[in-house]
Amino acid sequence: MKNLILIVFLSILAFSDISAQQYQYAVVTTVESIIPAGIGRSRMISKQQDLDPANFTTKRTQGLDSEMGKVKRSDIKIDEFEETKMLNFFSIGGINFQNVASNDALISGKLNEMANAGWELAFVATGVESDSGKDDNEGIFVTRFIFKRLVEEE
Repeated sequence: MKNLILIVFLSILAFSDISAQQYQYAVVTTVESIIPAGIGRSRMISKQQDLDPANFTTKRTQGLDSEMGKVKRSDIKIDEFEETKMLNFFSIGGINFQNVASNDALISGKLNEMANAGWELAFVATGVESDSGKDDNEGIFVTRFIFKRLVEEE
């Protein structure tokens, strides 16, 4: 009976320790141009500065009244971020597979860098605004890599 009580107590203790874990998150975004002739800009971006969303959040009352007009877009923009140049998907001859492979190497390098710093890839989200025909020569391929790691207790 004592062993059973000890096992139950240790199980509860172990579970409560796991549920008390807190994570911190980081986002790395790639924006890859799919504009023909390689005239677009492709980049990998990661922030170097934190923002508190509470400073830019308002509450609506009765669904209509909002104080969002008091939030200035210029106050939201950060000045410190990493920007890695990437290659565009298209060159004059069409899709450039060497550029795709080069971007993959850059992205893999960043994923390895983040993993070596203790970050775990938690989610990946992608979106595309692509060329929609003869008169639309614009498009981008956006990928967000969302990382997490345990917050170290002090």
